[in-house]
Amino acid sequence: MTLLYIALVTLMAACGSTGHSSSPETPTEQTTATVNHSQFDGNGAYEFTRQQCEFGPRVPGTPAHAKCAEWLTSVLRPLCDTVILQTGTVQTAKSGKLGIKNIIGVINPDANERLLLLAHWDTRPWADNDPDPANHDKPVMGANDGASGVGVLLQLAKQLRSDSTSLGVDILLVDAEDMGINDDEDSWALGTQYWAQHPHVAGYKPLFGILLDMVGASDATFPREYFSMQYAGGFVDAVWSCAAGDHFTNTQGGAITDDHIFINRAGIPCIDIIDLRSNSETGFCSVWHTVHDTMDGISAPTLGEVGQTLLNVITELEK
Repeated sequence: MTLLYIALVTLMAACGSTGHSSSPETPTEQTTATVNHSQFDGNGAYEFTRQQCEFGPRVPGTPAHAKCAEWLTSVLRPLCDTVILQTGTVQTAKSGKLGIKNIIGVINPDANERLLLLAHWDTRPWADNDPDPANHDKPVMGANDGASGVGVLLQLAKQLRSDSTSLGVDILLVDAEDMGINDDEDSWALGTQYWAQHPHVAGYKPLFGILLDMVGASDATFPREYFSMQYAGGFVDAVWSCAAGDHFTNTQGGAITDDHIFINRAGIPCIDIIDLRSNSETGFCSVWHTVHDTMDGISAPTLGEVGQTLLNVITELEK
């Protein structure tokens, strides 16, 4: 058996293979993993989310974006063994060539078994889904769509530094995810596409990857995203079996063009934990790509459930 297969079977067996079962409208009763694990601090993740929003919208090419990149690097530096600032140039669909900054925090660089955790840290330049057309050219704050996933990963790095881990963990904060336009799949996730072509380690092959996107709403629903199941269904099963709260459901979610698509195409199995709504016209929460995606909609308990799920996964992979 391959190391990848052994890790997957071990993870599923340890957490329990059934996971949570519910519809998006009827959350399931919370269950817990069958092993002892650290308690994830959702309030800490909330604070890291809030601090990102203090910079304003983090639109690539703006002063707020540059300042936030410096801050993210400064936060990760004492929490990781190595921090890499990857710069590059990408071609956007609407704004021409654009400089980007991917930020990678490496924990236990010499460990052979590695887990990739990622989220995008940029925000959309245009609130083009806002109900008020006057807001369509305004930037999005991105408290949920961007900052929430990063907030969870920063708090996770903080706790792994305190608790220590034998697993290799790579935290990838990708840029220019939200510069895309409809009907052009390759116009999205530009930072991830760049990283996939220029990985921070030659021949980089973690066990698998987990993407966090829009993970902070109080009424979030995390079904099994379609492409995650197509590319890496066994890892969806494994992670959902470790799910720490009511927001994870065993329902089938929609197909989303997100960073995980390009990670999978690079040969790394990767799944997406993303808030999808079956009863929404857009398939997302009501503040998606609007000026109303602010800290008012962020829930520390939801962030805590997502972070605890990641800790549960890491705990099992360490064994």
